Amino acid sequence: QYGTDALRMTLASIASAGRDIKLAEERIEGYRNFATKLWNAARFIQLYGDGPQASLAPQSRPFPDKWILSRLNHTIREVTKAFEDYRFDQAASALYQFIWHEYCDWFIELAKPCLQQENHPDAPVTRQTLLESFEILQRLLHPVMPFITEEIWQSFPHEGQSIMTQPFPTEKPEWVNVEAEQAFSLLHAFVTTARTGR
Repeated sequence: QYGTDALRMTLASIASAGRDIKLAEERIEGYRNFATKLWNAARFIQLYGDGPQASLAPQSRPFPDKWILSRLNHTIREVTKAFEDYRFDQAASALYQFIWHEYCDWFIELAKPCLQQENHPDAPVTRQTLLESFEILQRLLHPVMPFITEEIWQSFPHEGQSIMTQPFPTEKPEWVNVEAEQAFSLLHAFVTTARTGR
């Protein structure tokens, strides 16, 4: 009813040692919504990703790009450790939190103004960051949600026959940017407070 990937993600998320958790239909439905969120992100990136790209050193990219690459590096480290420790629940939680609450809710929204504005100077770099980070996300999520990630990965320019044969993402120390993460925390707090006040 909700799809194989949604069920796999649900089972991974509740695979906590020593706990008996009821497999509620609402949980599976929630992860089906997560799959839809991922699909919508792919559609947006395909819509605005077709254009000039510019690859700059991570520290020379616009602020949102610096921030998301630093957060992605943190997520790669967190998910890798969780898999190594057989903590599939922690891996699923880290993937869910990053993709929904940081990548989709913030980075894509911050990228929209420059991508939707004609001839914006940051657009080529942001487009590169968007495509690069989203491809890495598909490989990071693939062990838990193999079908939708394969479908999305095949719909973008790629090398190789299948995402299954691609290497699992590894940390990139050059992406770490503590200043960008701290600055974003202030931005997040300000926006959240303003929304609550309104």
